[in-house]
Amino acid sequence: MKYIIVLGDGMAGRALGELGGRTTLEAAKTPVMDRLARVSEIGMASMVPKGMAPGSDTANLAVLGYDPRIYYTGRSPLEALSIGVKMEDTDVSFRCNLVTLSEEEGAYKDRTILDHSADEISSEDAAVLLEALKEGILRDGYRLYAGTSYRHLLLWERGQVMDLTPPHDILGKRIGEYLPSDAVLREMMEKSYEILERHPLNEERRRNGQRPANAAWFWGAGKRPELTSFKERTGQKGVMISAVDLLKGIAVGAGMDIIRVEGANGGLHTNYSGKANAAVRALTEGGYDFAYIHVEAPDEMGHQGKIEEKIQAIEAIDEKVLGTVIGGLRDAGEEFRLLLLPDHPTPIEVRTHTADPVPYLLYDSTKEEPGERIYCEKTAAGTGREWKDGFRLIGHLLQEELC
Repeated sequence: MKYIIVLGDGMAGRALGELGGRTTLEAAKTPVMDRLARVSEIGMASMVPKGMAPGSDTANLAVLGYDPRIYYTGRSPLEALSIGVKMEDTDVSFRCNLVTLSEEEGAYKDRTILDHSADEISSEDAAVLLEALKEGILRDGYRLYAGTSYRHLLLWERGQVMDLTPPHDILGKRIGEYLPSDAVLREMMEKSYEILERHPLNEERRRNGQRPANAAWFWGAGKRPELTSFKERTGQKGVMISAVDLLKGIAVGAGMDIIRVEGANGGLHTNYSGKANAAVRALTEGGYDFAYIHVEAPDEMGHQGKIEEKIQAIEAIDEKVLGTVIGGLRDAGEEFRLLLLPDHPTPIEVRTHTADPVPYLLYDSTKEEPGERIYCEKTAAGTGREWKDGFRLIGHLLQEELC
């Protein structure tokens, strides 16, 4: 038996007037999901424990079966694992977003965050700007590391963990009340704006109709994590397929292998089919038992408040990921169980994550049973099935009780 999780990051949402009271998941044309729904188990699962922030970090840990209340030490340290940054026990790492701040006259603290991703800046452009920041803002004991797209890392030797606001939580808001209380971090963030605002690369981006990546924003602080081995916990040899450093970092911490897919960039125009085909090859030719396919695009479009683009991302997951995986495994004669779900909702109207339960779909190729009409939030909630401790759902997929 092969096992697959298809994770549509932020895919769930809330009913929208613009869509006649439907969610983006309901409005999307998803023939593959709907065919599966008719022969699958559907329900709801809470992936964010009560009292914890609804992030992709806590939620994806839970999807993989790691109770965030035990294993979570901060978002950035997980990304550090992916980048290959060696952390000492006394180090603290921070996510460093390259963001777009408003550029009107006035003080830095009065600016607003227009875009947490600077138009999903390319990794190549971001690397150029990171070099400028390394030369211009760093103090003794601090180091910057380039990641993917707008997602980078600041390491503070012998640092302090502190609560900092994710930029996607305050889109369109004045930044003054959300800046770090730590004077050095705040100074580096303000200095980043002075350096990047008129950087030649940002001038070029403006000419090309792109938003400038004109500031660094620090958040997601934490210390080095320690995850138990995924194979030891589940008995499954697992592989992670994602463009996002966070997910790759979780995989490194859990001892899973990573497959890097050309053209997979964490954005709307990622290589959906490439990810799916990589998973099929891993399961049918590579000796893997379990594949985790993570697609970031619905979350990004939710943060940007783009209804049609979020629908487009969901439809691409349906056709190019689910359709390809199921077709490939069937052609290979493999028996498989597949779990489809988001990690958390990213509703269009709030443009950030919520801790609401998410709809899941569990399909078993060996025993198709009468299911539901379609896969969506409303249908899933109406079944009455709910996993209060969402981190236990993977045990249901694998047909075993995990500790």
